[in-house]
Amino acid sequence: MWRVLGWLSIGLSVVLVAASLTAYGFWRRLDGQIARENVDGRLGDDRPEKLNNSLNILLMGSDSRAGENSRYGEESGQRSDTTILLHISPGGESAIGISFPRDSMVQMPSCEKKNGAVIPAQFGMINAAFSNGGPACTWKTIESLTRVHIDHYVEVDFSGFKRVVDALDGVEICVPHRIDDPKAELHLKKGRQTVQGEQALGYVRTRYVLNDGSDLERIKRQQAFMASVVKKATDRGMLTDPGRTYGFLSAVAKSIKVDDRLTLPTMQKIAGSLRGMSAGKVRFVTVPVQAYPQDKNRVQFSRALAAPLFQAVREDNKLPEPAPTPVPAQNANQAPPVPPAQVRVGVFNGTHTPGLAQRTADQLTERRFKVVKVGTTKKPYPRTQILYGVGAEAQAARLAIAIPGHPPRPWKSAKPGYVYLVIGKDGAALRGQNTMVPTVAGEIRADRDVCART
Repeated sequence: MWRVLGWLSIGLSVVLVAASLTAYGFWRRLDGQIARENVDGRLGDDRPEKLNNSLNILLMGSDSRAGENSRYGEESGQRSDTTILLHISPGGESAIGISFPRDSMVQMPSCEKKNGAVIPAQFGMINAAFSNGGPACTWKTIESLTRVHIDHYVEVDFSGFKRVVDALDGVEICVPHRIDDPKAELHLKKGRQTVQGEQALGYVRTRYVLNDGSDLERIKRQQAFMASVVKKATDRGMLTDPGRTYGFLSAVAKSIKVDDRLTLPTMQKIAGSLRGMSAGKVRFVTVPVQAYPQDKNRVQFSRALAAPLFQAVREDNKLPEPAPTPVPAQNANQAPPVPPAQVRVGVFNGTHTPGLAQRTADQLTERRFKVVKVGTTKKPYPRTQILYGVGAEAQAARLAIAIPGHPPRPWKSAKPGYVYLVIGKDGAALRGQNTMVPTVAGEIRADRDVCART
């Protein structure tokens, strides 16, 4: 069955990458390639209240065998075996994709089909909502389960998935052992490699030749694939090449179907709010589930763990930026802090946490600091330090405002005019950084190494 999660990267990457396109003509051409549907009248009146300026997009993968998808066999009806709620925090601070396992047993509300027929409320597998009433029914079901207000939806099928992966010139994956799966048309060598088209589709579809064959294991693998897509779509080489960027977005536009409220001005507004988004701020999680007692092949939500996650998403408000706290002067003649753009800083990881320096450097760059070096220290550091060279007192003071709790101090070996951030075991949290949505066990970050174990 169709359980491809790779399409999430389509909806996510389009808004992440689109920020680099500012020409209205480009936008118009892209907009004309997108299919749209009106679902407002079928969402019902009992919808959750919109509590903040976050953005919630429902992403669905269709298993339709119509048209280009007929080569993948015959299936009765049409289902969405992939359902993900993409939550973007206010101001584009971070993004999280929440997967809903297709085998989850849930209570679904009554739904109206396009022809006006009403499907009564029922208890069953969550993917049945799509066959009951299309995207509108899945939308209504997820809102009723989470009480999170959804703003838009994006749907894609097999062929659309392949077009997007090919427009990226393939996506990097890491395979634990050689794979030969004729049913999924999948033949892969062991280790790190790049897949395109049919091989990419086969990789995210296959089930029994990798891991334990469970749907939850496949979701984890597919989330790693999505993370790799986001990482490549936000790569600087991709973003600085107008031809590649437009080709990628054109492939996305031809491959998706959205609600008619996701208009051209709305897409431009979303893109503008996400200009500072980096792969390190994108993560993927699965709704916490537990065994369903009546059927060992099904699961149900773990209310104790899922409820706090849904609440955090509902109430994810951007934290206000506190007033800058004056940094104690090293001497009476110390100059006041300068603008971040005038701070040349090297960021070094003094811990055993992979990627920590790069993630922090990305965050500083987004706040307009000039990061000149990213590296790793030869030995671990118990505490974070802000060090500076001759003439960089004011620059160090500015960095200390952004990363409070670490008073700067001079360093004789520092290059004149430069500041050095050495991240120790106590971390380097930026002031005002959004931390509302909690960490979820097994989550995957988009900036991870593709071969890293989760």
